[in-house]
Amino acid sequence: MGQNKQIVVTEEQSASILDKVFGYVLNGIPNMEKPIMELVSEYTSRYDSTEEAIKEFVRVQRIKVTTTGFLTGLGGLITLPVALPADFVSSLYIELRTIAVIAAIRGYSVQEDKVKTAVYYCMFGNAVGDAVKQAGIKIGEAYVAKKLIPKISKDFSKKLTQAVGRRVLTKGGSKGIINLGKLVPVIGGIVGGAYNYAEINIVARKAKNFFN
Repeated sequence: MGQNKQIVVTEEQSASILDKVFGYVLNGIPNMEKPIMELVSEYTSRYDSTEEAIKEFVRVQRIKVTTTGFLTGLGGLITLPVALPADFVSSLYIELRTIAVIAAIRGYSVQEDKVKTAVYYCMFGNAVGDAVKQAGIKIGEAYVAKKLIPKISKDFSKKLTQAVGRRVLTKGGSKGIINLGKLVPVIGGIVGGAYNYAEINIVARKAKNFFN
């Protein structure tokens, strides 16, 4: 019965949920995850180059996500306006956090709305094509953060966040309907409750190419 449970979510709620998760990405989770800039400071002070810092960060992320109970624990601690499966929330958080930390190590100010929008774009790309088209950005063009950020307006940021929220939280043709039995992370994160270290490599590689 729980497999078919559905929740109706508005466009605004979708955007709100996504931004709430990103708030945890920036601020961390008490007793589990440090605030992002504290984490970045540790890595950049410990290693001689940004590339060494990123390499070690990614290595530690891979270890974390293969630790029994880590992701479920994260999902249980992240409180959202709508109840979502812990593994799904954890997947979304970890993928966004991986991208944001790499961006921050590379010198981008992830607290800025424009950079946050670029993080969303890096993760979801052309899956949010309508919002991108409306901003005058050609689909298929090889955008990287330095090229995209100057084009990000407040209006584009809002539209992209809403589009990403819908993409993350809906499945099938019913706009605004969350089927809790069929949620699938956009970047293949958790499949059947397992999140392995291969996904961290995929997300990290994408982030390193985008935030260069």
